[in-house]
Amino acid sequence: MSVTAASGVVQLDEFRWMLPRQGGMRVPGILFADRPLLEKMLSDRTLDQVRNAAHLPGILEASIAMPDAHWGYGLPVGGVVATDEHEGVVSPGAVGYDIGCGVRLLRSPLTRAELEPHLDALADALYREVPCGVGSTGAVRVHGAELDRVLRDGAKWAVASGRGVPGDLDHCEERGRGQLGTLGSGNHFLEVQEVERIVDHDAARALGLAAGDVTVMIHCGSRGLGHQVCTDHVRDVSRRLAGWGIALPDRQLACAPLGSDEASAYLGAMRAAANFAWANRQCIADEVRRAFESVLGRPAETLGLSLVYDVAHNIAKFERHAISGGTRRCLVHRKGATRSFPPGHSEVPEAYRATGQPVLVPGDMGRCSFVLVGRPGSMARAFGSTCHGAGRQMSRTQAVRETRGRDLVAELREQGIRVRYEGRDTLREETSEAYKDVEQVVRVCEGADLCRIVARLRPFVVVKG
Repeated sequence: MSVTAASGVVQLDEFRWMLPRQGGMRVPGILFADRPLLEKMLSDRTLDQVRNAAHLPGILEASIAMPDAHWGYGLPVGGVVATDEHEGVVSPGAVGYDIGCGVRLLRSPLTRAELEPHLDALADALYREVPCGVGSTGAVRVHGAELDRVLRDGAKWAVASGRGVPGDLDHCEERGRGQLGTLGSGNHFLEVQEVERIVDHDAARALGLAAGDVTVMIHCGSRGLGHQVCTDHVRDVSRRLAGWGIALPDRQLACAPLGSDEASAYLGAMRAAANFAWANRQCIADEVRRAFESVLGRPAETLGLSLVYDVAHNIAKFERHAISGGTRRCLVHRKGATRSFPPGHSEVPEAYRATGQPVLVPGDMGRCSFVLVGRPGSMARAFGSTCHGAGRQMSRTQAVRETRGRDLVAELREQGIRVRYEGRDTLREETSEAYKDVEQVVRVCEGADLCRIVARLRPFVVVKG
């Protein structure tokens, strides 16, 4: 083993590093990274936040950071922590503000060549049909009892109300008023992509992907609802920490003992917000189908825009994992991390069980995204988890400052990418340079046996919030 002396990081193998226990840490920290990605983690407060999370009562095995990890609220974005169901806690900050944020991927036998004459019209139609930006509202309006059904049933509500087909529900990880069917802002997006390269042909066939096919990737979450849930419950549990005898190095990790009224209240509200996020992506998928219909003049049924999978990467779930020689039920917090269950796992949809759970990893608007599948190492090393994206390496302020004077729309068009966006600085905040190289991130995850690469997707129409 070698030690990075200045940071106290111990190298375990090519893709794993350890932060040994010190002070009040109950478990060590584990970082998935190669050396260049580790250097990026060392450049912000990621390691401090990994150490802080290791103080959570009832935490099991390790406080974990994925290779796309970067500083966030309480737990780094790209963080994973699991707590014992009897002695552990739930931490709203370790789930994050955009509860249920995730990625949905649609596939189609259409090709880019077929769409080429219509690209500007398609970009306009998608921008028109899928509202985006801060505070955006959509055509899907629900009130009262109908909103309650959305929060209870999620995507099932959307399909029952005519926004999708029943088969959509088979390929979801799980079955705010006025904001359904909207992208929101920041790093949320909708991309029309081409399957540029197949790496695992057997897995690609199982997922219905072939080189040259068109895909549509949707990245968004629970909008203002999830933010409000996190805000309210961080405040509520913070007030009770002393009474529970919980001392933490960072109050952004404020938590409630599992079984307490406060924990139950948060988990119920979190599940409702997550259902809103799944319903939101379902509604956006329906809007995408309408946009393709209007531009190509063909009914959606003939376009083959079917769901590959939908995953959340900001959520906490009760799961069973092998821990210290036995199997234990625990609450797995994933904040900017994706569930990555291996082949044969009972919670992977039947159609994909022999292949492993699909994992959808967006990169940035100027490069590429990836489709992966889960591997056994994810269970042994990371509570069934892997990365969720490229991960930021530049603040939004810095990205805006460093791209002043550049015509990013023209630069993207030179690369064959049409872009539509809302907000003066959106493209500057989301420039490719603001993100780590997603290829490097997924190579680390594959090298650590958290997942396997199936396909690389290249964007050619981008809609940004």
